[in-house]
Amino acid sequence: MDIVTLPGQQTAGKVWLVGAGPGDVDLLTLKAARVLAAADVVLYDALVSDDILALIPASAEKIAVGKRAGAHSARQEEINQLLVTKAFTRRNVVRLKGGDPFIFGRGGEELQTLAEAGVQFEVIPGITAASGTSAYAGIPLTHRDHAQGVTFITGHCQLDSRPMDWQGYANPANTLVVYMGILNAGLIQRELINHGRSADTPVAIVSRATTAQQQKVIGTLGALEALAKDPRVVMPALMIVGEVVSLADSLNWFEPAAVSETPAKQLVK
Repeated sequence: MDIVTLPGQQTAGKVWLVGAGPGDVDLLTLKAARVLAAADVVLYDALVSDDILALIPASAEKIAVGKRAGAHSARQEEINQLLVTKAFTRRNVVRLKGGDPFIFGRGGEELQTLAEAGVQFEVIPGITAASGTSAYAGIPLTHRDHAQGVTFITGHCQLDSRPMDWQGYANPANTLVVYMGILNAGLIQRELINHGRSADTPVAIVSRATTAQQQKVIGTLGALEALAKDPRVVMPALMIVGEVVSLADSLNWFEPAAVSETPAKQLVK
């Protein structure tokens, strides 16, 4: 798809690519909150929490462009075009993404389009889903006794046709974090075990992490497919595979039921 610009006109504004973090509004950075408060238009993903969306000024145009597996969503080309179009007509355009825009957020693709169209942009990183989820689940991604490295992969529906380094992912000295892997839990389970990861490896699936609705399901790799079907697993959910999951009970500190009114809204008043 060719991007359409306005011939003879200069862009009126700037696009801010903003990471919204994993859900808890208090994890939004100060800079992200300030930029959001000045937004003229916000294009936001499905994974951005309601508490964060509530920070958008009433005067700003809000456009939902999120993607969810199995649901109708805007095509990436349409989002790219919309960002360019809005940059020609608005001063402060915010592209708001869950987690961090440069980790499985297609932020790089969107910035390439803006650069080619001559649109000014700036990136505000956010706490990625992996670090936010692990922290609120009491699961350190690395630990001197359990994991000397960590790998992030995406587990969406193209796994069957895309070459994957299962041998590397099965390394018992590393923690494996799987984004968007619930629908392919059976495939992930089989491939990791087939490539040497023990079926007894602890695993966790954390749903709606860092929010009052957070749920944590813990088991073993040999039961991953069954765990993914647990009714407590609701999108968005993240999988963590590795010995570090064994620390989840002893290091747990977050009580979802105790989540109270956030002070973050005061930042944008």
